[in-house]
Amino acid sequence: MFAETLAAIRPADPRVLAEARAHQDRLTKPRGSLGVLEDVAVRLAGAAGACPPPMPEPAALAIFAADHGVHARGVSPWPQEVTVQMVSNFLAGGAVANAFAAQAGASVTVVDVGVAADLPDAPDLVNHKIAYGTADLSQGPAMTVDQAVQALEAGILVARDLVAKGARCLITGDMGIANTTASAALVSAFTGKDPAEVTGRGTGIDDETYQLKVGIVRAALRVNAVTEPASSPSETLRALAAVGGFEHAAIAGFILGGAALRVPVILDGVIAGAAALVAAAMDPAAADHCVAGHRSAEPGHTAALAHLGLRPLVDLELRLGEGTGGLLAHPMVCAAVRVMHDVATFDSAGVTEKPV
Repeated sequence: MFAETLAAIRPADPRVLAEARAHQDRLTKPRGSLGVLEDVAVRLAGAAGACPPPMPEPAALAIFAADHGVHARGVSPWPQEVTVQMVSNFLAGGAVANAFAAQAGASVTVVDVGVAADLPDAPDLVNHKIAYGTADLSQGPAMTVDQAVQALEAGILVARDLVAKGARCLITGDMGIANTTASAALVSAFTGKDPAEVTGRGTGIDDETYQLKVGIVRAALRVNAVTEPASSPSETLRALAAVGGFEHAAIAGFILGGAALRVPVILDGVIAGAAALVAAAMDPAAADHCVAGHRSAEPGHTAALAHLGLRPLVDLELRLGEGTGGLLAHPMVCAAVRVMHDVATFDSAGVTEKPV
């Protein structure tokens, strides 16, 4: 399934990109006056291979949940059981992601890819548990390569299922106490930046814990011999397995699955950014199908987006995760595409253009 998905991914169509840009320039507004929204619409047209692109609605949020062995090193002040408690909160509709999803009209699906507890069945819970959390990445690989592939394929399956059910836009979500530590390790591994530059304070840690966290990220890269950015799919898989989390792998698969189906994927924060680095290392064309919903307060997210060449739509100093930033961006993505569908051209409206 993984190989089949990679084979189906196509880069943005250059002919359609040019057509979309020309169409934007004929609309009844000064050229470039919608700023980044024009770029978003053009980007989605190229990715879809159609101008105007399909409306990116309805949207579906998938929250991938997993635990991390590195939590035992004291990198987070929150107890590990919060992961399973927040999964219950998502399923009960009580989290911020649920509120934002209701506002955006998006469905919410929770996917267990590695929560360190057995979860009771629930209508909006999908069970793809690989293991009861990863191993401690600072002591050796967080997972095996086979487990990483299983998690990637879980994300692909979720993307396929949501699109089959009618979703025309996918939004990444995550839940996992200590997952910003794995995110920093992945961002450092795939961008080549020093851990001190890309490690943040996550859910809120003091200076002493922050220094510990940077040291653990540095140790994880050293112990696992992840010293150079991956240059092949096999190296990418090894780096992902070494320092990633099950949710990172699943989100990478989710991105690849959306790209293979030519359905846009709105990325959330640093966990999604780290996963997108993995997906783009597997196939650079995957990034053509992504939109950066926002810029997280985590420094690793800025580094990831710069490496991917993605510009965030909003910068609200969010650092919650769950898909909240992606959900907030979805109406703007829809508005950008709506302009391509509904706004008249100078010719059709009989409006005089600015003299050249």
